[in-house]
Amino acid sequence: MSVGKAIFYQVSDTWEITKRNLYRYLRLPRLIFFSSVQPIMFLVLFNFVFGGAIGAGTAIPGGKYINYLLPGILTQMIMFGGMQTGIGLARDMSSGIIDRFRSLPMSRGAVLAGRAFADTIRNIFVAIIMLVVGTLLGFRFHAGYLDGLAMVLVILAWGFAFSWIAAFLGMFTGDEETAQLASFVIIFPLVFASAAFVPIQTMPHWLQKFAANQPVTFATNAARSLALGTPSNGAVWKLLLWIAGILIVFIPLAVYNYRRRA
Repeated sequence: MSVGKAIFYQVSDTWEITKRNLYRYLRLPRLIFFSSVQPIMFLVLFNFVFGGAIGAGTAIPGGKYINYLLPGILTQMIMFGGMQTGIGLARDMSSGIIDRFRSLPMSRGAVLAGRAFADTIRNIFVAIIMLVVGTLLGFRFHAGYLDGLAMVLVILAWGFAFSWIAAFLGMFTGDEETAQLASFVIIFPLVFASAAFVPIQTMPHWLQKFAANQPVTFATNAARSLALGTPSNGAVWKLLLWIAGILIVFIPLAVYNYRRRA
């Protein structure tokens, strides 16, 4: 088979699996409803619970706390969306659908890539919902809408990369509940020990070192820079390096574990 045909079949198989996962979302209206409510709840609660204390005691970029908060909470929710990749793959493993895929002349990597792309498309709608609600709460793009679009694309790229970490965890654990717990073990320290919700300068000195040099802080600062027009201090290219590194490491690991288990 020529390289061109191999690429064509890889893309075609990936698209079919992507559609399969998107159709599942459409057939589960309750899943769509709660997936929509969760980001709204997080954004509203964080804004009104933390906004008064942080806005009153700390000078924050963008003036209002919602301008500071939304890029951070968007990063968190996109990571939650990426986490679903591992959970969904673990569920497919236990349900037996993977055995059906094995009987078909299709790419093994397409099963993982299709799930990652489907969850990225779902994350687009999560981002739209959060931007609409954020605008109602007072969020504004200070650097213009093109930079605002770049902010969303950068965060979606980060979510896509995290989907491959989750895919690896889903294949490694082979269990839906364990994959979810393993993802949370990674997400919570990275999100809450970052610049997502509070300035790093307010943290203990020993924690500042970790918070200032991890990917969620780079993702949040890159998003804030694009949304508010503030200096990024290299956060954009540092995030892109993290994304590239994660994809280089975790795509082969996830595919390897998929082949080993399937």
